[in-house]
Amino acid sequence: MNRRSRRNRQQETAELNITAFMNLMVVLVPFLLITAVFSRMAVLELNLPGENSAPPDKQVSLELEIIVRGSRIEVGDRTSGRAAVFANKDGEYDLEALGDYLQQVKNRYPDKLDATLLLEPDVSYDSLVQVMDTVRVVQQLQEEKIVHAELFPDISIGDAPPAAG
Repeated sequence: MNRRSRRNRQQETAELNITAFMNLMVVLVPFLLITAVFSRMAVLELNLPGENSAPPDKQVSLELEIIVRGSRIEVGDRTSGRAAVFANKDGEYDLEALGDYLQQVKNRYPDKLDATLLLEPDVSYDSLVQVMDTVRVVQQLQEEKIVHAELFPDISIGDAPPAAG
């Protein structure tokens, strides 16, 4: 019996001393917050088409519509119809020709900022982003420098109508 009572006396409950750990956290947390590199995600702002996309008192002469299909890109005016078709080259969209054409449209309508991008369901997300980048900004080589020119930064996205024929 005597042995058991000695063991019980030697195994006293130990107190947890967390002071050192708390001191470490007080120093470590602000250090990590100060030295952290905050990454910024690229966000493309989209305007969803509404019932009244243009103010009623303002006369809009062009409603630019870009339709991305599996084998081609169609560009035109919503009111007057299709204006240009860019067939795929080597299985990829001809974004360079699209950019050149949109630059010509921008030269004719310099105040126009919005465009509607309509996609078929089987168009990949990567293709969507590439076409959006082409519609928003064109890159030009001027005097051995690449210059970014803004085309149509306000993009609305929707579903493409069924192909005719």
